Amino acid sequence: MPKTFLCLRVGQFLPYTMSDSNRTNFTNPSTFILLGIPGLEAAHIWISIPFCAMYSIAVLGNFTILFIVKREPSLHGPMFYFLCMLAVSDLVMSTSTVPKMLSIFWFNSREISFSACLTQMYFVHSLSGMESGILVAMALDRYVAICHPLRHSTILTNPVVAKIGLAVVLRSGILALPYPFLVRQWPYCRTNIIAHFYCQHIAVVKLACADIRINSYYGLFDLLTVIGMDGFFIAVSYTQILRAIFRLPTKDARLKTFGTCISHVCAILALYIPDLFSSLMLRFGHNLPLHFLILITGVYHLVPPVLHPVIYGVRTKQIRDRLLQVFTHKET
Repeated sequence: MPKTFLCLRVGQFLPYTMSDSNRTNFTNPSTFILLGIPGLEAAHIWISIPFCAMYSIAVLGNFTILFIVKREPSLHGPMFYFLCMLAVSDLVMSTSTVPKMLSIFWFNSREISFSACLTQMYFVHSLSGMESGILVAMALDRYVAICHPLRHSTILTNPVVAKIGLAVVLRSGILALPYPFLVRQWPYCRTNIIAHFYCQHIAVVKLACADIRINSYYGLFDLLTVIGMDGFFIAVSYTQILRAIFRLPTKDARLKTFGTCISHVCAILALYIPDLFSSLMLRFGHNLPLHFLILITGVYHLVPPVLHPVIYGVRTKQIRDRLLQVFTHKET
């Protein structure tokens, strides 16, 4: 969207215009103003309905996964520990952006402090990488369970699972650490108005009065590192899994064994497809309307947290049976 057009749009719903804000030079402003979805201000209330519904489903579904795994001792194993990690990351990921988006849509609460903006940015990038790392850990669990079934309990012990989880958290946390520091170092002398519903890294640094190429390069490096590294390990795991499956004697045995991987494959698709589509649209969809790109980002923040508990709740027999027992017990 051209900057001139954006300036004209802002003046229609803020008590001050962007030109007024430009009269004051500042570095590291105390607050930013989030516009929500520029160009669709009149439809904010209607847009909030599906987003609120999806967020409610994500919260309910992921808390249900955590509750069932905690209450059922038979689910205390590596796959379900990793699933709980995925549920927690989904909850924090969606909660870090969606409530603020809804407050913009419902209450016109557009201000966010500079520190809160940097914190939100860090959590979004950190949790995005964490979810990808957890899927790699789950691929490792499937590999060991299928290729080395007799040694599964001795290879993936609780201490090993804890170390894997810690490694996933540390990697994502360290890779996301440069984002707030890179953003904080620039002077912001143009405006403090962000054309987005959350503090997206690129949307914020575009306001800086400096050469921000290092931010773009690091963002691309982070994306390629996480997606490339994790995609490679997942591909290697499933190559070995498929080789083991094809060596099974009967078709029924092959289908039954591969069926244990379906939930994980669906979870991978639910995360990577929206992520890749969103990243490609933001980087190469220069001719697309700004509001479309922002809507794509919003969908990316909610689709995986909504689909992950649904996928595992439907596809995983232990969780499905335990959930039915809970409802049956309540009815009786």
